[in-house]
Amino acid sequence: MLNVSNLEQEINRLKHRMNAVILGHYYQDSEIQDVADFVGDSLQLSQKAAAVSAEVIVFCGVLFMAETAKILNPQKLVLLPDMAAGCSLADGCPAELFRLFRERHPDHIVVSYINCSAEVKALSDVICTSSNAENIIRQIPAEQPIIFAPDQHLGRYLIKKTGRDMKLWPGSCIVHEQFSERNLVKLKERHPAAIVLAHPECAEAILRHADYVGSTTGILKYAQTSPATEFIVATESGLLHQMEKACPGKTFIVPPGESGCSCSECPHMKRNTMEKLYLCMRDRTPEITINEELRLRALHPIERMLQMS
Repeated sequence: MLNVSNLEQEINRLKHRMNAVILGHYYQDSEIQDVADFVGDSLQLSQKAAAVSAEVIVFCGVLFMAETAKILNPQKLVLLPDMAAGCSLADGCPAELFRLFRERHPDHIVVSYINCSAEVKALSDVICTSSNAENIIRQIPAEQPIIFAPDQHLGRYLIKKTGRDMKLWPGSCIVHEQFSERNLVKLKERHPAAIVLAHPECAEAILRHADYVGSTTGILKYAQTSPATEFIVATESGLLHQMEKACPGKTFIVPPGESGCSCSECPHMKRNTMEKLYLCMRDRTPEITINEELRLRALHPIERMLQMS
């Protein structure tokens, strides 16, 4: 098998030959982030996917992200290095169960976090990301009841921020839910000058200790502009690669989980590797395909998100 340097050369060669663009999420391994043409959070990647002119989109992220790219680009070839790269939030919100949940509240508008399947997007009225969720909720008339899915922790954070009483689907992220309040407090005691940055997918017990709560991009920007030099970062550890590149001389610490484990890596995101990226480009597979009727139904709430953003 090729080494990392040779893999990078081959990936770049294939990219030019295929007229491809590589989109990478902040939670990917550092070598994948470094070979990607664009690295961002879910909102940025959705916006980029809607605007690219390349013939092929290679999505280094998880399945729901690649599906979103295909929904926005039906004529393009969309590849995902590992089709098994799923998401606990998407997996924990099956479309048929969510359909029944929605039918029990027919007067509610459905705002779904982008971390959901194409089928759940098709059952939604508007999609959001952690970057734009508060802004989108605030644009919905106060008298309009809301269902928010599938992340209950992000939903509770939005209820607190906006004062809106929303019905929540009881989903959660396996990474962000692992952070331990007890271990975070111990870490703060050892690093009293450290600023705590947290993603809103974390449980409320973690968020109450945060100096800043925001999306991956928001966390990165906060670290760049803050005069502080030490940060405790409660999100997936892949983001630290960009934080360290953007903030030389600053220190970033990821808090341990309840058992003391270093469990801040998403096992789904980490399924993508440089070898799989190379092979998917070489073989032009696995390819994302979506039924056109489903694609059109899922497209509307995504387009509404982009308009409201």
